[in-house]
Amino acid sequence: MSILHAIVLGIVQGLTEFLPISSSGHLVIVPWLFGWNDFETAATARAFDTALHLGTLIAVLIYLRQDLIIYVSQGVQLVFNRKKPATQAGRRAWLLVLSAVPAGIVGAAFEDKITEKLGSPALISVSLIIFGVVLIWADRRATARNYLQTVDSLTMRNALVIGAAQVLALNPGTSRSGITITAARLSGYSRDAAARLSFLMSVPIISGAVVFKLAKLVRDGIPDGLLTPMLVGIVVAGVSGWLAMWSMIRLVRTKTFAPYVVYRCLIGAGVLIAVTTGFR
Repeated sequence: MSILHAIVLGIVQGLTEFLPISSSGHLVIVPWLFGWNDFETAATARAFDTALHLGTLIAVLIYLRQDLIIYVSQGVQLVFNRKKPATQAGRRAWLLVLSAVPAGIVGAAFEDKITEKLGSPALISVSLIIFGVVLIWADRRATARNYLQTVDSLTMRNALVIGAAQVLALNPGTSRSGITITAARLSGYSRDAAARLSFLMSVPIISGAVVFKLAKLVRDGIPDGLLTPMLVGIVVAGVSGWLAMWSMIRLVRTKTFAPYVVYRCLIGAGVLIAVTTGFR
């Protein structure tokens, strides 16, 4: 695998993991569009995918470090020091963990079938368009109803609802970030809170995925010649992931999610045209 390809895919992973435009979909579309064939075996593809997810995990841990320090300390206290009264931060910490359970179970149980049946460029393009339209509809509906709940108001019901929505993101093209923001907006949260919830909920789900993938990587070993591209992918995905979170929070405080939806629809339409005309 070339270093250039590692850099490009690292940027793609970092930006699209946290922006509501689908990382899994873009990681299929970009190599398909340029005719790249970097992975000779499934093990090689899994190893590099692990590196990219590790990079984005590092990015979100750094970006949310102040919140996470509080959540982890209060969450641990809630379990191991019951003499102290439970705090709201401690309860929210475990609600964030709970939100990862539905997608974690479905992803682990149906990983092979998802890989085999989903992820074609045509299906990804349709998913980009459909779930992009759903996102803008949910955002406008929430704005009309003046939904302004903050992260502090997270309930078990909302954690489960938004967490269940993440199951849909197992389909490449849906976007984990996009579907959690959609569900959060429909559940009553402000744009800023919906984006922050999406970032916070990414921590347990990405952590679980990274641990799961790292276990396989330890078992299989790093394929020959892939160590340097993996390290490059980790760094690039981490930096671009941090920039994606920073930029989206700044944008949604004053603007809507419409730019991301327009982008999704344009990319989706472009891929459909490429498929139907035989360009790719």
